[in-house]
Amino acid sequence: MLSARERIEKQMGAPALVRLHRKLSRLKSTVTVMNTGAHPDDEQNGLLAFLRLEHGMRVIVACSTRGEGGQNALGPERHGALGVLRSREMEEAARIIDADVAWLGHGPDDTIHDFGFSKDGDATFARWGEARIVERLVRAYRKERPDIVIPTFLDVPGQHGHHRAMTRAAEAAIVLAADATAFPEHLAEGLKPWRVAKYYLPAWSGGGGTYDDALPPPDATITVEACSRDKATGAEYGRIGEWSRYFHASQGMGDWPMQAKSVWPLHLKLTSIAASEERFISDGLPNSLEQLAAFPDLPDEVAAALISADTAIAAAIEAFPHREAIVSMLTHAARHLERVAANAPEAFLGLHGHRIERKIIEIDAAILEAASIFERASADPCSIAPGGRSVLTAELGENAGEYKIRLSPLLPAGIASEAASFGREPTFLLTAETHTSLSSHFLPGWSALGGNGHACIQVSAEIEGRNVVGLFDLEEPFAVNAAQTLALHPDALIIPVGTACREWPIKADLAGAPATIAFDAPAGWAMNANGDNWIAAAQGKIEPGLFDIRARIGSHPAFEAETIYYSHIGRAEFRRPAVLNVLALDLQLPEGARIAYVGGGADKVGLWLARMGLDVIDLDAVGLAGDLSQFTTIVVGIFAFGLRKDLAAITQRLHQFVENGGHLVTLYHRPSDGWHPDETPVLPLQIGSPSVRWRVTDPRAEVTVLSPDHVLLSGPNAIHPGDWEGWNKERGLYFASSWDECYVPLLSMHDVNEQPLKGALLSAEIGKGRHTHVSLTLHHQMDRLVPGAFRLMANLVQPA
Repeated sequence: MLSARERIEKQMGAPALVRLHRKLSRLKSTVTVMNTGAHPDDEQNGLLAFLRLEHGMRVIVACSTRGEGGQNALGPERHGALGVLRSREMEEAARIIDADVAWLGHGPDDTIHDFGFSKDGDATFARWGEARIVERLVRAYRKERPDIVIPTFLDVPGQHGHHRAMTRAAEAAIVLAADATAFPEHLAEGLKPWRVAKYYLPAWSGGGGTYDDALPPPDATITVEACSRDKATGAEYGRIGEWSRYFHASQGMGDWPMQAKSVWPLHLKLTSIAASEERFISDGLPNSLEQLAAFPDLPDEVAAALISADTAIAAAIEAFPHREAIVSMLTHAARHLERVAANAPEAFLGLHGHRIERKIIEIDAAILEAASIFERASADPCSIAPGGRSVLTAELGENAGEYKIRLSPLLPAGIASEAASFGREPTFLLTAETHTSLSSHFLPGWSALGGNGHACIQVSAEIEGRNVVGLFDLEEPFAVNAAQTLALHPDALIIPVGTACREWPIKADLAGAPATIAFDAPAGWAMNANGDNWIAAAQGKIEPGLFDIRARIGSHPAFEAETIYYSHIGRAEFRRPAVLNVLALDLQLPEGARIAYVGGGADKVGLWLARMGLDVIDLDAVGLAGDLSQFTTIVVGIFAFGLRKDLAAITQRLHQFVENGGHLVTLYHRPSDGWHPDETPVLPLQIGSPSVRWRVTDPRAEVTVLSPDHVLLSGPNAIHPGDWEGWNKERGLYFASSWDECYVPLLSMHDVNEQPLKGALLSAEIGKGRHTHVSLTLHHQMDRLVPGAFRLMANLVQPA
């Protein structure tokens, strides 16, 4: 349940008059525009804000992945948990511009997911399946019926392969969506063919700090220019776009340019509309109910009803903020549209019936807002287990007593609702059956009209003789989660095969109702109870390999829960199987290493160093200000110079640490992460930009060792070809592009058809010490328990 401060912040962020204005402004247009992209944050927020808030178009963001393979500038969430975080960020970003979201991919277990960076569309299609992503786009076109489709990126070399694949698929799906013979299973589900009227490409380059489009953008055939400001807030539309991008905080989004963007050039690539000079992207489309009245052979009474509805909507918008007048005018408009839906010929409804249905729903949402009937609803607790209970409480608006109102919780299968109290704050007792399914982490869409999440509330009210219906979200998303969760500490063991140790203590923290814990161990391993905890025991000779010991609660798999909380998205939870991973490998540790780890929360390298058996401490601000000479090695985590001001402030002390005989190891940084090439490293070292040119995305790319006898590659572990096997997602990124001659490049690698890059691992003897810069994704490989990453990291942290 939200705290008082959280509820205050939520109300301040969406004032009642702004909400009402938003619901009225969307009634102006009958056009739908879809913006396609590959990741949350790919959407063109400023342009979409202008189309939606100024012109009233329905806006949909179609996104192929949940961003689960990306990075996280906020905290420790990775993989599936990051996908949950970024999905919520996308939904909150959409809320600001009053857009809908159509998800095409459904998390890391889906074939269509964010598997990391790729450099061309073919490589992406090889992972996703080209036919699969095209089918999902065809389904989205047929379901949502966009008149206009605009991808954010171009399919050109130098662009992210996911972007390229989505742009290519978005175009291919246009022809197939209109083909009645394509994907007949859609027709069996009730979907009908749909012809997208206009397909625009961006007439701007996707270049910058990350991408480097190798071809120029197409010529602009039209330019969308936002000359006005949002009437509800007085803000420029480009600025509202940045308000929206602010919610992509895990990607470091949310800028404050001195001049908000207001111009978006577009290139009309495909159209089914007869050629004519365009003044605006909706030219030639049915922009309003009045224009729909010009449909050929439309009965006079239907045409008149469309015109009357359009007139009533205009009067309601003009009446803002006078709520009674708005309710009256919109009630007239709805009645006219209901007559259209009942009496229009099939030819008209086949092409435009969805516009009429949508407009009635939008009108009802505006009436409920104007009538001040409903304020909020929340469930306490918002997460229940099978067999559990919760109380859903609604708070009605100040005018609710004037109408006959019915509230209906819409709940997942297996959850029953019983009205418990009435009045201004009616309550419902929610009870989950013992076999209720656990909630999915990834829902297929998000609607600006409400009704999102696993549970919402439907409000019906008799207003001026009409039954007005709307859907409202709960303040916090509702979910059915496991009755018990199990956290293992540690959840992974890194074991040298030659160790004399045979037993390792494991703490098992059970949350929830008491239950019996058991483990399924592979051959050669056992889990033995030790009071309230456990002992992982090796039986016989320890063989190298990766083993998993899976936990059970009773007869069912046990789950570990990762709680996610950030103020901009609220609370969420990610659930994964509770597993103790055991990585046994040939690993030698450097003698005499005393390691300080300085992280920014973006990697777990300090944790892995400790689990390897090294002497390591995390350095906070006090530690950084203290005596650094007690350490042989200082490891700086990814992005840390940009995330920690206390670290950036002692750069000169780090340089002196090296001069005096210490070993400074810096993991990769972007140029934007406070990395000043002449100041941050001990000697000049430049990070390559745009970064697409300075990374190796193929995790199987051949690695050439340039200096096999170098101290960092020869001991205590002799790095051999097997150490480069089994890598996940990529080899490395943000490679150095130039460096002082004292730095020695140790490795060379490249993606297919590209020139070798030598900036993945550099090391320099400086004074009595050493600085080593690492652009390999060692932190990610360690998370994925890749043996070679641990062996190489053990070498890299040795004393200078």
